[in-house]
Amino acid sequence: MPNRSEQFASLEEPQKRGQAAEAIVKSEFLSYGISVLVPAYDNEPYDIAIEVEGDFHRIQVKTAFEATTDGAVRFRTRSVRTKSSGYEREGYEGSIDFFAVYAPICDESYLIPIEDAGDTQMTIRYEQSNNNIVKNINWHEDYRFDEVLSSLGSNPIT
Repeated sequence: MPNRSEQFASLEEPQKRGQAAEAIVKSEFLSYGISVLVPAYDNEPYDIAIEVEGDFHRIQVKTAFEATTDGAVRFRTRSVRTKSSGYEREGYEGSIDFFAVYAPICDESYLIPIEDAGDTQMTIRYEQSNNNIVKNINWHEDYRFDEVLSSLGSNPIT
């Protein structure tokens, strides 16, 4: 039986991959006992909202892809829409509080505050680089759900 990463990779349609990433992220929040709310309409800049200790947080779900270097994943931090005049790219500043990112290559999920994300993309490293650079690296353990949720005042480990 294929593991979750292999099953995810077998999805050929981008819409199905997006739906699968959202389901994985929702289940991650639910496993910590966090309420997940879904907007009634598709035109909100966020995919879901969560409630942690009475505070609501808007979440945009993204799927990470393998970065150009081994041991890292990358995701886009801008929305891209196709219009008759071409592509429209827009950031999420002021519209969301966090990116929730599923990385199928390592079957991990991350929760990234919008302030930590780059203007167009963000790279998260889950293995040491070949050149051993450690400065200015976004390490995966800093963005794991339990780490970030605990900083919101929640005790995710029950």
